[in-house]
Amino acid sequence: MSFLNLQPPSLHRLLNYNHTSHSSIPFRPHATPIHRSLTLPSFFRHKFISSKRVLYSILQTDDGVATCSAEPDNPNNYVKIVAIVGEGAVSPLKSASWLDVMLHTANRLKWVDEDYEMQVFTDNNSDSNTSVENLERALMSANLLLIVSVTKPDPVKWIQPYIQKIQNVICFDSSSALQNKLGGSFVPKEKNSKIFNRISNRKTNETIELARTISEAWIRNNSDDIRFCLLVIINSYIKPVAILKNLRAQGFSTLNCMVKNCGRQVLNCLLDPDCRKALECLNQCSPVDQVCNYQCIASYESPILEEFSLCVLQKHNCLDLDAKIPEKPLVPPMVNFRGEILSHEMAEDLFVGWLGVGDFKWSWRVVSGQNPAYDQFPCQYQLFYRGKARGSFWYEPVFQVKTLDGKLVWRRRKYRVKRGKVVGTFYFSVLDNGVVSNEYWTIVDVAEDFSWGLFHYSGAARVAGQCYTGAVLVSPNGEYPNEREKDRLLLALDRCCIKEWELFDVNNCSCKDPPLGVPEGSHLHATLKVNHQN
Repeated sequence: MSFLNLQPPSLHRLLNYNHTSHSSIPFRPHATPIHRSLTLPSFFRHKFISSKRVLYSILQTDDGVATCSAEPDNPNNYVKIVAIVGEGAVSPLKSASWLDVMLHTANRLKWVDEDYEMQVFTDNNSDSNTSVENLERALMSANLLLIVSVTKPDPVKWIQPYIQKIQNVICFDSSSALQNKLGGSFVPKEKNSKIFNRISNRKTNETIELARTISEAWIRNNSDDIRFCLLVIINSYIKPVAILKNLRAQGFSTLNCMVKNCGRQVLNCLLDPDCRKALECLNQCSPVDQVCNYQCIASYESPILEEFSLCVLQKHNCLDLDAKIPEKPLVPPMVNFRGEILSHEMAEDLFVGWLGVGDFKWSWRVVSGQNPAYDQFPCQYQLFYRGKARGSFWYEPVFQVKTLDGKLVWRRRKYRVKRGKVVGTFYFSVLDNGVVSNEYWTIVDVAEDFSWGLFHYSGAARVAGQCYTGAVLVSPNGEYPNEREKDRLLLALDRCCIKEWELFDVNNCSCKDPPLGVPEGSHLHATLKVNHQN
């Protein structure tokens, strides 16, 4: 997975600069894609103008410096979140209860910062675990209140006085009598399904963009974006969030870097129809819509766009970004396979999977994954193989993308794979559309008959300032494992700190003529045998 964290605007904005025009630097969620092609998020917006052969860029903020974050961290900036959900309310995440979703969100927030505290209650105050006393105590110290599916008159009436006291309140699928607040100011709700309405004139552009970002993230209905909604509010109004520090532009040093080092690549991109269309397309994407961003790249991918990102980001890091592979969750690899202690060779064979067995031309097919950005793309094949060089090992994902003009196209990437210190763990790296991504993969479990496997990953595109985690469930034919394997699968998911309802199912229909195959001279299994039964 690679990201290009730079989104120039559409062409008409390149040629028509207005000195009185300002807009905010929108926010960007951290994402967790799997095989991951280049994504160009929208958090960094420029206005480019051309004067003869010189390219200028004006950052769109009032003073040339992007702002929209909390004051610098200090010991008094605590994070205490209270979530109140309707008792028995069902979420759109595979019908999991909102109570379960919020409890899981509370745990996932700890991956970001152990000091974050999130308490979850239902709106049934007769429940001994959510008594009025406990809830009142939590609300008195909360600086962020999240209300989900609370519609009954009595709970609504009881909650309303606390909304007046808490600085940040967001309400989803709840009574219209419950109001949203950001930074101590009320934000009206729209009637037609969107969460936030227009904001009064005294509100800054940053707050407007923030409200829009929260709304768009929430309706994507996945665990990553639910957490992102909370992190964005924390980052803006409570205390800086470390993983969001790269979502703010660096100022005119970026312009200087681009002009000094990458003028030719930027100009070539603007003059090339496909590259220019990619930039125009990306400018239309929501800053939280990874799918939209990816479809732009998949539709207009070109060597010129790759040269642009290679120069601006990978070679010169003009955005001055950084990101590290997440350390949490810490997922243990499987230890034994078929009664034997797992070795490095055996672990590689587990990745190789079905490739070369009978008529199989692939190692595995992805059934589902936790990543909200890419797991919905159809027809995902995995090819793992040993290279010609001694000790070399490679991973090539092949997957299908529907382009903006409605065509289905195949994409393929190539990762170098090296063994980790712990057996069953591996380091992946790829140069994808000009940006390097490094990843840490763990073989969590594989059935003895190779009927399914679960692989966890975490990674970072350093110069793009992006980090991510996730997991993929695989099988030989892309079908879900047999029901008798469910308990074992749930245990494996639990070791990844992933709930089954977080998984996105991959559409494995209509996968005609995938561009498979491995280089001549490649080697497959070293020690394990896969028995193919018709």
